Amino acid sequence: MASSFLPLSYCVCVNPSSHLTDRVRGTGVRFRSLSTRDGLTKEGRQGGARVPICRAAPVVFQNLEADDFQHPIDKQNTFLLRMIPGLNELGKALLGQVAEQVLFFENIGTSVLVSEKQLPDLYQLLLEAAKVLNIEPPDLYLRQNPVPNAYTLAISGKKPFIVVHTSLVELLSRKELQAVLAHELGHLKCDHGVWLTVANILTLGAYSVPGFGGIIAQRLEEQLLRWLRAAELTCDRAALLVAQDPKVVISVLMKLAGGSPSLSDQLNVDAFLEQARSYDKASSSPFGWYIRNAQTSQLSHPLPIFRAREIDEWSRSSEYQSLLKRATQYKPPQRV
Repeated sequence: MASSFLPLSYCVCVNPSSHLTDRVRGTGVRFRSLSTRDGLTKEGRQGGARVPICRAAPVVFQNLEADDFQHPIDKQNTFLLRMIPGLNELGKALLGQVAEQVLFFENIGTSVLVSEKQLPDLYQLLLEAAKVLNIEPPDLYLRQNPVPNAYTLAISGKKPFIVVHTSLVELLSRKELQAVLAHELGHLKCDHGVWLTVANILTLGAYSVPGFGGIIAQRLEEQLLRWLRAAELTCDRAALLVAQDPKVVISVLMKLAGGSPSLSDQLNVDAFLEQARSYDKASSSPFGWYIRNAQTSQLSHPLPIFRAREIDEWSRSSEYQSLLKRATQYKPPQRV
């Protein structure tokens, strides 16, 4: 467990995982490369010319707060965590400068730091998403790794960072990629990193207590999993606020459930939503409910079809429409 102890506040993104260590290390999101299908042809790169690929978000949300889009279950569970005296301070104390330095050297030594000078198109996607969500952009690292993954980490109030694996850049379009970045920014906007850290610490510590420690830890882990699943629903909403098109977010979830670069053009969002409704119908009976609960109770993320249905419903809600009415036109900075 020591190898997975330091990065306890990983905010994992999309794929379900049933093991605590998998949750801590991060489970995957995927997106395809910024390639010819996004208008980045080889010809467009010749002669030093740069073809802008970044779609400016049509509107931004001034004075946007986490409460404006946070899922009700996420609000409830986060409130309960805040009520535990000293829990926040405990996490910051246990994950202090040592952990921060270890992770800094790991990122700076094994990844590429994205910036205006390094992968500027990817950097612009991050800046746009952060602007829409009214949050300071974190550092962004791109890491060579065949395992599709993206995660966020915040320690001791220091500048947080997002890590994206290169294998993620192979599945999604640039709009979907920006939605995934927005999902990760949603974790930061809602302070999920802090609470994921302290909740994992509390769970791991309880397992080490003789006697009732295992029972306590099991209850804490169950509560943590419920909170994690609710937090993912919140961050899907953050992705929608940036994408401002529910089909973009649903397409990400569909591709995570069963997509590949060679099949992306044949996938159908409407058919996937119909599949979600079929699942709801099949699980409406008592036996179906039991099977559904057994299937999801140990997952750190809701099922992709459930998340697709949730974001589709929220996109039609008065809450989301009210947020859109508050929005103002986004004016991207001029690029030289």
